[in-house]
Amino acid sequence: MQELAVEMRDICKAWPGVIANDHVNLAVRKGEIHALMGENGAGKSTLMNILYGLIRPDSGEILVNNEAVHIGSPRDAIRRRIGMVHQHFMLIPPLTVAENIVLGHEPGGLAAGYNVRRARDVVKKLSEQYGLPIDPDARIEKLSVGLQQRVEILKALYRSADILIMDEPTGVLTPQETHELFGVLRGLVEQGKTIIFITHKLREVLELSDRITVLRRGRNVGELITRETNQAEIARLMVGREVLLRVEKQPATPGPDVLTVENLHARSDRGLEALRGVSFTLKAGEILGVAGVEGNGQSELVEVLTGTRKATAGRITMSTGDKENKRDRDITSLNAQQVRKVGVAHVPEDRRGSGLVLADSIEENMMLGREGWPRFSRSGWVLRWRSIAAWARRLMQEFDVRAPNTKTPVRALSGGNQQKVIIAREFSSDPRVLIASQPTRGVDIGAIEFIHRRIIEQRDAGKAVLVVSAELDEIRALSDRIAVMYEGRIVDIVSPDVSDEELGILMTGCRLEEAS
Repeated sequence: MQELAVEMRDICKAWPGVIANDHVNLAVRKGEIHALMGENGAGKSTLMNILYGLIRPDSGEILVNNEAVHIGSPRDAIRRRIGMVHQHFMLIPPLTVAENIVLGHEPGGLAAGYNVRRARDVVKKLSEQYGLPIDPDARIEKLSVGLQQRVEILKALYRSADILIMDEPTGVLTPQETHELFGVLRGLVEQGKTIIFITHKLREVLELSDRITVLRRGRNVGELITRETNQAEIARLMVGREVLLRVEKQPATPGPDVLTVENLHARSDRGLEALRGVSFTLKAGEILGVAGVEGNGQSELVEVLTGTRKATAGRITMSTGDKENKRDRDITSLNAQQVRKVGVAHVPEDRRGSGLVLADSIEENMMLGREGWPRFSRSGWVLRWRSIAAWARRLMQEFDVRAPNTKTPVRALSGGNQQKVIIAREFSSDPRVLIASQPTRGVDIGAIEFIHRRIIEQRDAGKAVLVVSAELDEIRALSDRIAVMYEGRIVDIVSPDVSDEELGILMTGCRLEEAS
């Protein structure tokens, strides 16, 4: 049998009302990519935070290279040559790549002072050794997400990590960046590294890993050899039931135009033109999917449509829904609060940054933007907390938000449950237009199935739905039409039956007739 790099035996960890790890076991062989899978809240990140010394277990034993060890802090983990790349990067944006990588472990030590040239040389040599090219002088805030992740990996390797923990590493990557990352990880394994890969994406696990450990509700439920399993078996172990891995829906029956976008222009935060004449219509009872490599204007489009970014030119109109008064309303210059009032609901791409107030409770987050509703306040400023709590309890049950009670801070929830809080709040507002940006980013297979079903229900109820996603499988599964964006323009609007090759051509900015 191959020698073990890490063995965790009977690990237990509990907080008041929550058992995160219940006698969990994990055995990772040297020189393998070992996937750790489970739904959000299954205990994956807790187990890895214990291995990295961020959390102390209540009981259990950890062996590294067959030696029993005590890991009480990340310093202990680093000393044991364990590194961790977190789901939310631990980088300092204004600093350079080299400064971030050597921070706290400066070449020559702090007594020698910070030597810029030496740090740059060390990072350059390290990046060449592991095939991770990057500019040591680039500032983190100027880098793409994929390159920032590369910096995190180099930071762990600089600290001599032989065992690398990757926590949901593809959650914010484009398909192209994910492909590049997999090549990097395979290269690291060829150089003798061991990788523990936390994810919920079935296709990625089957493509990348050697073996799989599955957790459900804090317990081991299976250990699989990747080449001998399939998506259905993994999903069944993760969720505890058969999971529908495809979206079931009837053909759409589109109604009248609800939202019309004409020649829309907008600038990015850096003052560059991000939207360059975008035009489309969105009909009642249909889902229009927006596909494309991230960074081609999708985020700015959603922000303009939802009132959080100003258009520099063009027009957005929304039908009134009044059969007698058929004149459309111009909503181009409305702010976010006004856009919400006219019937536009928004699931933002960054749930933690712009979708939730993490320090607030579930019930407070579920009534965000509705503080003036008569059912939630008296005279528009005295809140009716009993009514708010009752509302939140109903939505928690309806949208399967798993938490002890409505008073639970949102920051204490798993990523999937945080997303469900947003979905519950936005979908329950009975919108005329629903805009969902990256609706299932970073959530597990069970939550994905649930969210997809809810989006289809909104369409079937006659809502006009716009879905923006970097996941092409998701766009194909949900959409009735697909708009492909490239460099701030819509290249074409096509059927979801279009081939992968044709979609790829459109995503490079070429129309199909030009490529033929």
